[in-house]
Amino acid sequence: MKKSSSDSRLVISEVMMPSQANVAGNIHGGEIMKLMDSTAYAAARRYARSNVVTARVDELEFHLPIFIGDLVICTGQVVFAGKSSMEVAVTVEVEDLECEDRKKALSAFFTMVSLDKKGRPNLVPELILDTAEEKAAFEEGKRRYEAGKTKKQAPTS
Repeated sequence: MKKSSSDSRLVISEVMMPSQANVAGNIHGGEIMKLMDSTAYAAARRYARSNVVTARVDELEFHLPIFIGDLVICTGQVVFAGKSSMEVAVTVEVEDLECEDRKKALSAFFTMVSLDKKGRPNLVPELILDTAEEKAAFEEGKRRYEAGKTKKQAPTS
């Protein structure tokens, strides 16, 4: 079975509340990371049509602070698919609801692994790449995947 990367695109939004912030009104990074992980999970599960788990998070970058009352918009999309794993690019935009100003706040790549009902790795559909941008994202995802495997196999000292 083959699937287009657009089959996995998913958007989750949430208004940030005081319980998610520190005393200065900045939203805790862990709150945003949890929302990003949920977005990656939903995108990967939708793509694989099976249970998935987070195996790795790469290149988590905080670009801007997020404050109480901001609308956080998380977009996730499968950009690479291997045998049982997928890489989901997750971008977080923040919108000040008073002025409609939307900016990129965070980004990361989540490696998600598809599991069967017994908890073993499960094959995922082949990713169909329609555009040059999708092909470039796939190659970058493949590079990160292979680098992660090499790093995992390296002896620790």
